[in-house]
Amino acid sequence: MNRDTDRMSRLLQKANDLPLCPGVYIMRDVRGKVIYVGKSRKLKSRVSQYFQNSEKNLKTARMVASVEDFDCYICDTEIEALSLENTLIKQYAPKYNIRLKDAKSYPYIKITDEEYPRLVFTRRRESDKARYFGPYSGSGTAYSLIELLSRTLRLPTCSRRFPRDIGKERPCIYYQMGRCSGLCTGNVTPEEHKATMRFAAELLGGKVRDVKREIEAEMYAHAEAERYEQAARCRDTLSALDRIGERQKVVASPDTEQDVIAFYADELCACISIFYIRAGVLQDKNDFLFGADALPEPEELTAFLCRHYAMREDIPPRVLLSFATDDEEIATLSEYLHHICGHRVQVRIPERGELHTLCDMAQKNAAEQARLFVAETNRTEGTLVRLAEILNLECYPARIEAYDISNIGAEHLTAGMIVCEEGKFKKSDYRTFRIGSVEGTDDYASMREALDRRLSHLADADGSFSNLPDLILLDGGRGHVSTIRELLNERGLDIPVFGMVKDDFHKTRALCTENEEISIARVQDVFTLIYRIQEEVHRYTIGRMTQAKRKTVRTSSLTKIPGIGDAKAKKLLSAFGGLAALKKATCEQIAAVPGISAKDADNIVAYFRK
Repeated sequence: MNRDTDRMSRLLQKANDLPLCPGVYIMRDVRGKVIYVGKSRKLKSRVSQYFQNSEKNLKTARMVASVEDFDCYICDTEIEALSLENTLIKQYAPKYNIRLKDAKSYPYIKITDEEYPRLVFTRRRESDKARYFGPYSGSGTAYSLIELLSRTLRLPTCSRRFPRDIGKERPCIYYQMGRCSGLCTGNVTPEEHKATMRFAAELLGGKVRDVKREIEAEMYAHAEAERYEQAARCRDTLSALDRIGERQKVVASPDTEQDVIAFYADELCACISIFYIRAGVLQDKNDFLFGADALPEPEELTAFLCRHYAMREDIPPRVLLSFATDDEEIATLSEYLHHICGHRVQVRIPERGELHTLCDMAQKNAAEQARLFVAETNRTEGTLVRLAEILNLECYPARIEAYDISNIGAEHLTAGMIVCEEGKFKKSDYRTFRIGSVEGTDDYASMREALDRRLSHLADADGSFSNLPDLILLDGGRGHVSTIRELLNERGLDIPVFGMVKDDFHKTRALCTENEEISIARVQDVFTLIYRIQEEVHRYTIGRMTQAKRKTVRTSSLTKIPGIGDAKAKKLLSAFGGLAALKKATCEQIAAVPGISAKDADNIVAYFRK
């Protein structure tokens, strides 16, 4: 009996000893690392299936091949099992579970709880009294909504804070153009502004018709009282609201609040599509796509949806499913949603009528998104295969790491690392290295320090650093390649390294080794990929270097003040958000910052008034 057969037999025997009750199971690899978390209403049946000679999809087969042991938690109910599964997936981020963005990375629109509320973009939902809308499918959606609402409702887009900055400066050009209500003039009361923000909240909730009715009534009231300027503003707002209405697709009855969830899968790809319908309008949608090596099992869908909704603020009273699942799964999902949102949520699979039409629309969208995903994946794979052929690589370059150095003279020496996985930039793996051991502007030594520090983390648990790159690209020439090749040899690593050579116009021209230059200009898709990588690593590195410079400039200007060192300077900048606000602050406001004395405050005010 070979080791693998012995392992499977041992795990199956252990699984057969489990009880037939709800619970959560944790799969671990040979290092004891958690690679999968699942739940089942019958632990014995579900876990034993993994270790039987049954057909499995590619993802499950790979996971089972990596399992060395498993643990189980017995739960009283399936809801308890779902909650525990969700908690454990967040804690361990297992390799083989369906990946969701971390809650903090989703974009929201926030209406602040202030005397003069503001409309702001955020990726962090805090436990405060502010109102949050979202999460949205992308930052572009959130930013465009903020811009549209700001133009429509004439909201301030400047960095001033009210009432603090009322009357301190002349109104900006947007006020002169009629694009801003002019809170800075003091002519708008907190009550009037809050009424406007209430309209913003209703619009974000999809209630365009309700807002239009209220503003229309307001317009007629102003006209009746011969306040023609205010009536004209209401008329302009109504026109803008019409444009918002044109952007939103009406798909159901006006009072409809529901989500529609579709699931499409074939042997190459799977897609979960979620339509968010509010006040009968398709307000937003999310498409979650999975390649052949990550296809979800049908029983994973409930867990996925529970994790997704645990991050949402606005769970509707009804959720429609376009795919078949058993009554127990539907009841479990409904009960769990009730548990996290506090109100009853009906989960159903409609068979006819308007609701079935909505499910059909979502299902067609999921199938189309899957088709586009496969087409794009094939194009990207073809590009990477051609790149491997041009460079004579022994393996497919699934993970590419690129490095650049940026500096101003001998100061703020910064190295940037970006990651391109399967042809897509993986920004969560980007890293910055502040170069500290190099004197002057030695590009080669700086690049060596950055790569040396990066490679020293290969054994870390941090997934971004523990993954070995298939290809390293350097923004530089043969000297850079020679320096890093020497470092890799010292570490006993055989990773292909190439330099990205630029022309006289600072644009990508070719790739190079220590001895030769390799032209890629005639292979358009490969050239485009390398160009994008070189531009991205340059953009990222320059940005991080500039950020470091700004921080230094801000703190260094404050450290000229008697009694203010780096620590106090950072506290002040954090408290006031920048030098501009600090310069306008009073002694009392400055002294209220923890760690800042009354004498410090006097010195700061005196310094800025010189």
